[in-house]
Amino acid sequence: MLSHCFDVFWEALSLQVFLVFFATFLLIADYMKRRHPKDFPPGPVPLPFLGNLLHLDIRKPQLSVQKLAEKYGNVFSFQLGNIPIVVVNGPQLVKEALIHQGENFLDRPKLPILYDRFQTFGLIFSNGVSWKQQRRFALSTLRNFGLGKKSLEERIQEESRFLTDAIEEKKGKPFDPHFLINNAVSNVICSITFGNRFDYRDSQFQELLHLIDEAGKMQESIACQLYNICPAVMKHVPGPHKTGFKNWEYLKSFVSKIIEKHQEDRNPHEARDFIDAYLNEIAKEDASSSFHKENLLQSTLDLFFAGTETTSTTLRWALLYMAMYPEIQGRVQAEIDSVIGQSRQPGIADRDSMPYTNAVIHEIQRISNILPLTLPRVTTIDTRLAGFHVPKGTILVPNLTSVLFDKDEWETPNKFNPGHFLKNDQFKKKEAFIPFSAGKRGCLGEQLARMELFLFFTALIQKFTFQAPKDVKLSLDFKISHTMSPKPYHIRAFSR
Repeated sequence: MLSHCFDVFWEALSLQVFLVFFATFLLIADYMKRRHPKDFPPGPVPLPFLGNLLHLDIRKPQLSVQKLAEKYGNVFSFQLGNIPIVVVNGPQLVKEALIHQGENFLDRPKLPILYDRFQTFGLIFSNGVSWKQQRRFALSTLRNFGLGKKSLEERIQEESRFLTDAIEEKKGKPFDPHFLINNAVSNVICSITFGNRFDYRDSQFQELLHLIDEAGKMQESIACQLYNICPAVMKHVPGPHKTGFKNWEYLKSFVSKIIEKHQEDRNPHEARDFIDAYLNEIAKEDASSSFHKENLLQSTLDLFFAGTETTSTTLRWALLYMAMYPEIQGRVQAEIDSVIGQSRQPGIADRDSMPYTNAVIHEIQRISNILPLTLPRVTTIDTRLAGFHVPKGTILVPNLTSVLFDKDEWETPNKFNPGHFLKNDQFKKKEAFIPFSAGKRGCLGEQLARMELFLFFTALIQKFTFQAPKDVKLSLDFKISHTMSPKPYHIRAFSR
C-alpha cells in the first residue's frame, strides 16, 4: 500500500517536473526568438508569446503608436507575438524610408491574416518581378481606359448625376450617405474593370458593398491580431476573423463569375475593360509567367476594393465636415457659384480656378487621415535607418499620422483649417501632404482618386447644403476597419 502511494506521488511529481521543464523551455525559446541584434530600434519590453499586443489599442492604433513614439523616439520597435515590427515617424524619416531608401523597404510582409487572404498575388501584396509587371500593366491599362483623359472625367460626371439624383429623392429627410457614396465611387472603377456600373437599387451589389464593410470590421477585433500571433490555432477558433474570410471568399466568387462571363463573350481584338485586356495579355505567346488567372482575380479585386473604399470614405468625411462647419461650406458654395454657376457640371479644368475648394478637399484628406498607419513594408536587405540597424525581413510600418499632424508642418494640426493649403488666397502645395503614401509603392490610383474627389465633392456642394438632422449633434468619432472612417451618421441635404 505504501509502495503504491509512493508510485502515485512520484508519477504526479514527475508530471509537475515535466510541466515546469516544458514551460521553462517554451519561455527560453520565446526569449531567444525575441532577441534583437545590436543597434535595433528601442521599444517596450514584450510579454512571452503575446509580445506587445497589450500596448496597442486596436480601436485607436494611431494613438498607441503616438504614445510609444513620445517615449522611445521617432524610430521604435514593438512585437506582435514573436514578429518584430519597426515604426517610423515624422516627415523626414518617413520620406527617408519610403523614397530615399525606398528600394530597401519595397516588399510586403507575409503577415498571416493578410497572406491567408491575398497570398502574394495582385497589385497590393505581391513582391518582386511579379509586382512590377502587374503594376506596370495596370497603370498602362487604366490609361488606355481613360485615366487622365476626358473620357474618364465624363464617366465620373455621369455618376455624379446619378448620385445627386439619388440624394434629391431624399427630399431633405435624414439619411445615411454611406452606401450611396460607396456605390457611386465603386461604379467608376467598376466601369473600368468590369465594363459596367451597378444601379443603386441592385440588391446583389448592395449586398457586396455591405460584405466589404463587414470584412473591414475584423480589423477592429483582437482575434485579427491573435491570428497573426498563432494562425495554426486561430484557424480552428470561431470569431470575426472567420466571418472576414468567409466574406472574402464571397467577393472572390462574385468577381470570378464576372471573369468567366468575359472569357465566354470577349472579342480578343477589342478589349472592353481591364478584365478583357488582362485575358488578352494571358493569351499572348510571349506572356510573362506572372500573368495568370490567380493574378487576374486578385488584381481585379485590388482595383475594385481600393478604388471604392478610400475615396468613398474621404467623401463621407467631407459631408460630415461640411455639415459641422457651415461657414466653410458656404465659402465653397460661393466659389462654385462664381466659377461654375448652377447651369453646368464641374470639370477638372475648373480646379485651378477654385483655390479655396481645392484647399478644403486637401484639408479633408489631411485631417480625416483615413490610412493612419499605411500598409506595412518589409526590408529586402539589411538597412541603416536613423542610425539603427534594421535587418532584412523586418516589418516596417510608416506612421502617416505623424506626417499629416506634425506640429512643425501644420499651423493647427488638430484643427480643420483649409488655410493650411492657402497662401495669399492661392492654393499652396505641401510636401508633408502624403495621404496616398509615397515612393514606388505609393497608391496606384492616386490620379483617379484626386479626380473623383474634386468632381464628386464639387457636384454635391453645388447642388446641396448639408446639415445635421434637427436636434442631432454630429460627431467626428471614428472606427478602424480597412480605413479610418466616420462612425455611421445621418445627414440632411437641402437642394440649393
